[in-house]
Amino acid sequence: MCGIAGIISAKANKEKLQQMLNLQKHRGPDHTGNYVDSCYCALGHNRLSIIDLSAKANQPFKDNSGRYHLTFNGEIYNYKELKQELKAYYNFKTASDTEVLLAAFIVWGKSCLNKLNGMFAFAIWDNKLKKLFAARDRFGVKPFFYSEENKDFYFSSEIKAIRSVLKSNQPNEQVWANYFTFGSYGMPSDTFYDEIFQLPGGHFLEYQAGNLKVTRWYDFEKNLSKYSKILSFEEAKQSYYKILIDSISLRFRADVPIGFNISGGVDSSLLLALVNRLNKNKHIKAYTFYAGDENYDELPWVQKMIETTRNPLTKVKIQPSDVIKKAQFLSNIQDEPYAGLPTLAYAALFENAKKDGIKVLLDGQGMDEQWAGYDYYQNPGTTATIQGTGKMSPFRVKVLNDDFKELAKKPGYPTPFDNDLQNLQYRDLFYTKIPRALRFNDRISMAYSTELREPFLDYRMVEFAFSQPKTYKIHNGIQKYLIREILKEIAPQDLSYAPKRPLQTPQREWVGNELKDFTEENIEKLRYSKISYWFNFEEMQREWNNYKAGDNQSSFHIWQWINAGLLMGN
Repeated sequence: MCGIAGIISAKANKEKLQQMLNLQKHRGPDHTGNYVDSCYCALGHNRLSIIDLSAKANQPFKDNSGRYHLTFNGEIYNYKELKQELKAYYNFKTASDTEVLLAAFIVWGKSCLNKLNGMFAFAIWDNKLKKLFAARDRFGVKPFFYSEENKDFYFSSEIKAIRSVLKSNQPNEQVWANYFTFGSYGMPSDTFYDEIFQLPGGHFLEYQAGNLKVTRWYDFEKNLSKYSKILSFEEAKQSYYKILIDSISLRFRADVPIGFNISGGVDSSLLLALVNRLNKNKHIKAYTFYAGDENYDELPWVQKMIETTRNPLTKVKIQPSDVIKKAQFLSNIQDEPYAGLPTLAYAALFENAKKDGIKVLLDGQGMDEQWAGYDYYQNPGTTATIQGTGKMSPFRVKVLNDDFKELAKKPGYPTPFDNDLQNLQYRDLFYTKIPRALRFNDRISMAYSTELREPFLDYRMVEFAFSQPKTYKIHNGIQKYLIREILKEIAPQDLSYAPKRPLQTPQREWVGNELKDFTEENIEKLRYSKISYWFNFEEMQREWNNYKAGDNQSSFHIWQWINAGLLMGN
């Protein structure tokens, strides 16, 4: 897990590159390196050492011939297996997955991407052809941002790095308008800033002589054809369990200490049970957060599960004062709006893990989308993208001025399947839930120089689960049915059939009470900001007064205003 950066330009220079690397050094504090090719290309890297801790594995990494140079963020989990395939064609000098990735590209070209099981964003410079090749993993776990300005091409792991070298630096008003109107966090290539884009997950780009070409390499729909055979429920359960075990095993490949995050839900309980089954007697450290509010805390469920495994558990309590202290820091880290108190609470886990010397954490992201765990999956025709708000809209578009509001365009999502359930799952995997969660989680884990691994987002698991019949996902109204049946065999049954609890923090209560002054400060920032013309402050004040008076079934719109104040109010 690292930070990457680069400049392709007739005047590429180390000074600008170093400026970019300094702004994302938290992503990789163990080593900072650069490579410059005769002013055509400058590549940079911030290293967080996880596999092969030696200096030989530092980046940018060059091949044996010196023609190719790689800067890479992520992990190739199946690097040992790929290395065995490549040994006949490439003479390895390190024990790193970095060198395996570069060798795979040299030997197999672009098709190497289909062989990789991992999370990655990387760029390879061919100093013979003067050509850049860059790619991002299937689901976009690792970030890749880029921009073109005056025939200069910039890329990095963080938006702030690119913003520091661009002359033009304006918010993307349509993306912001969509955020306030529809809760959209942008489509796969969008960011909240003009002229800064992200390479979508499952895509690669090529840049040569000023020409940019972006191509999709991961065809999810086509890959599902390999699962056309309908298995019995027991066969499906056994097949999925086998992939699940292998996925977790692969993600324990590291030369540094590993821990994991846990909540009281089905997914975390399954991860906890399997981690301990695969790593007997190692007592891997677990981390969980709580707020001291029994209406939201999952601590009783967590402790019940921990009682059966005896893992050391670090319980991190969050308080309103933590929000006040950390909100601006995390806003600066995120560069874009984030999801409120759950993100702040989650960040506290990484902060504590770092203090404990843990450099890799696992968590259970991805099960709800592949096994239909959200409540709206049972409502045909739903357009909901936010969990747990019921019938009430979480948006307050009346607070937007008319000219700004007109910029909003309701996002349209592909519907490549012949049923509502799979189309919703597809939307959440590639356009809404997963992209948002991965973005929030990558940036907060990197803020504390820790690597986050998502074993449940192994592409083999996602493809297999997605392809299964609806009744294996939702059975007699019970969601994530197959997963619950697996967990029932290895954990207490009251955990395997525990209901989903979408709300994890007392954000609604805190925002209108303990955080009232904090909220009003950020609303006030908007009044005097460069984006004040976006808002009708009389209407915003009315909505805020209503909220304080008890109209607080959803706090999403309040946190939107706080986000805007934190990001744009300076």
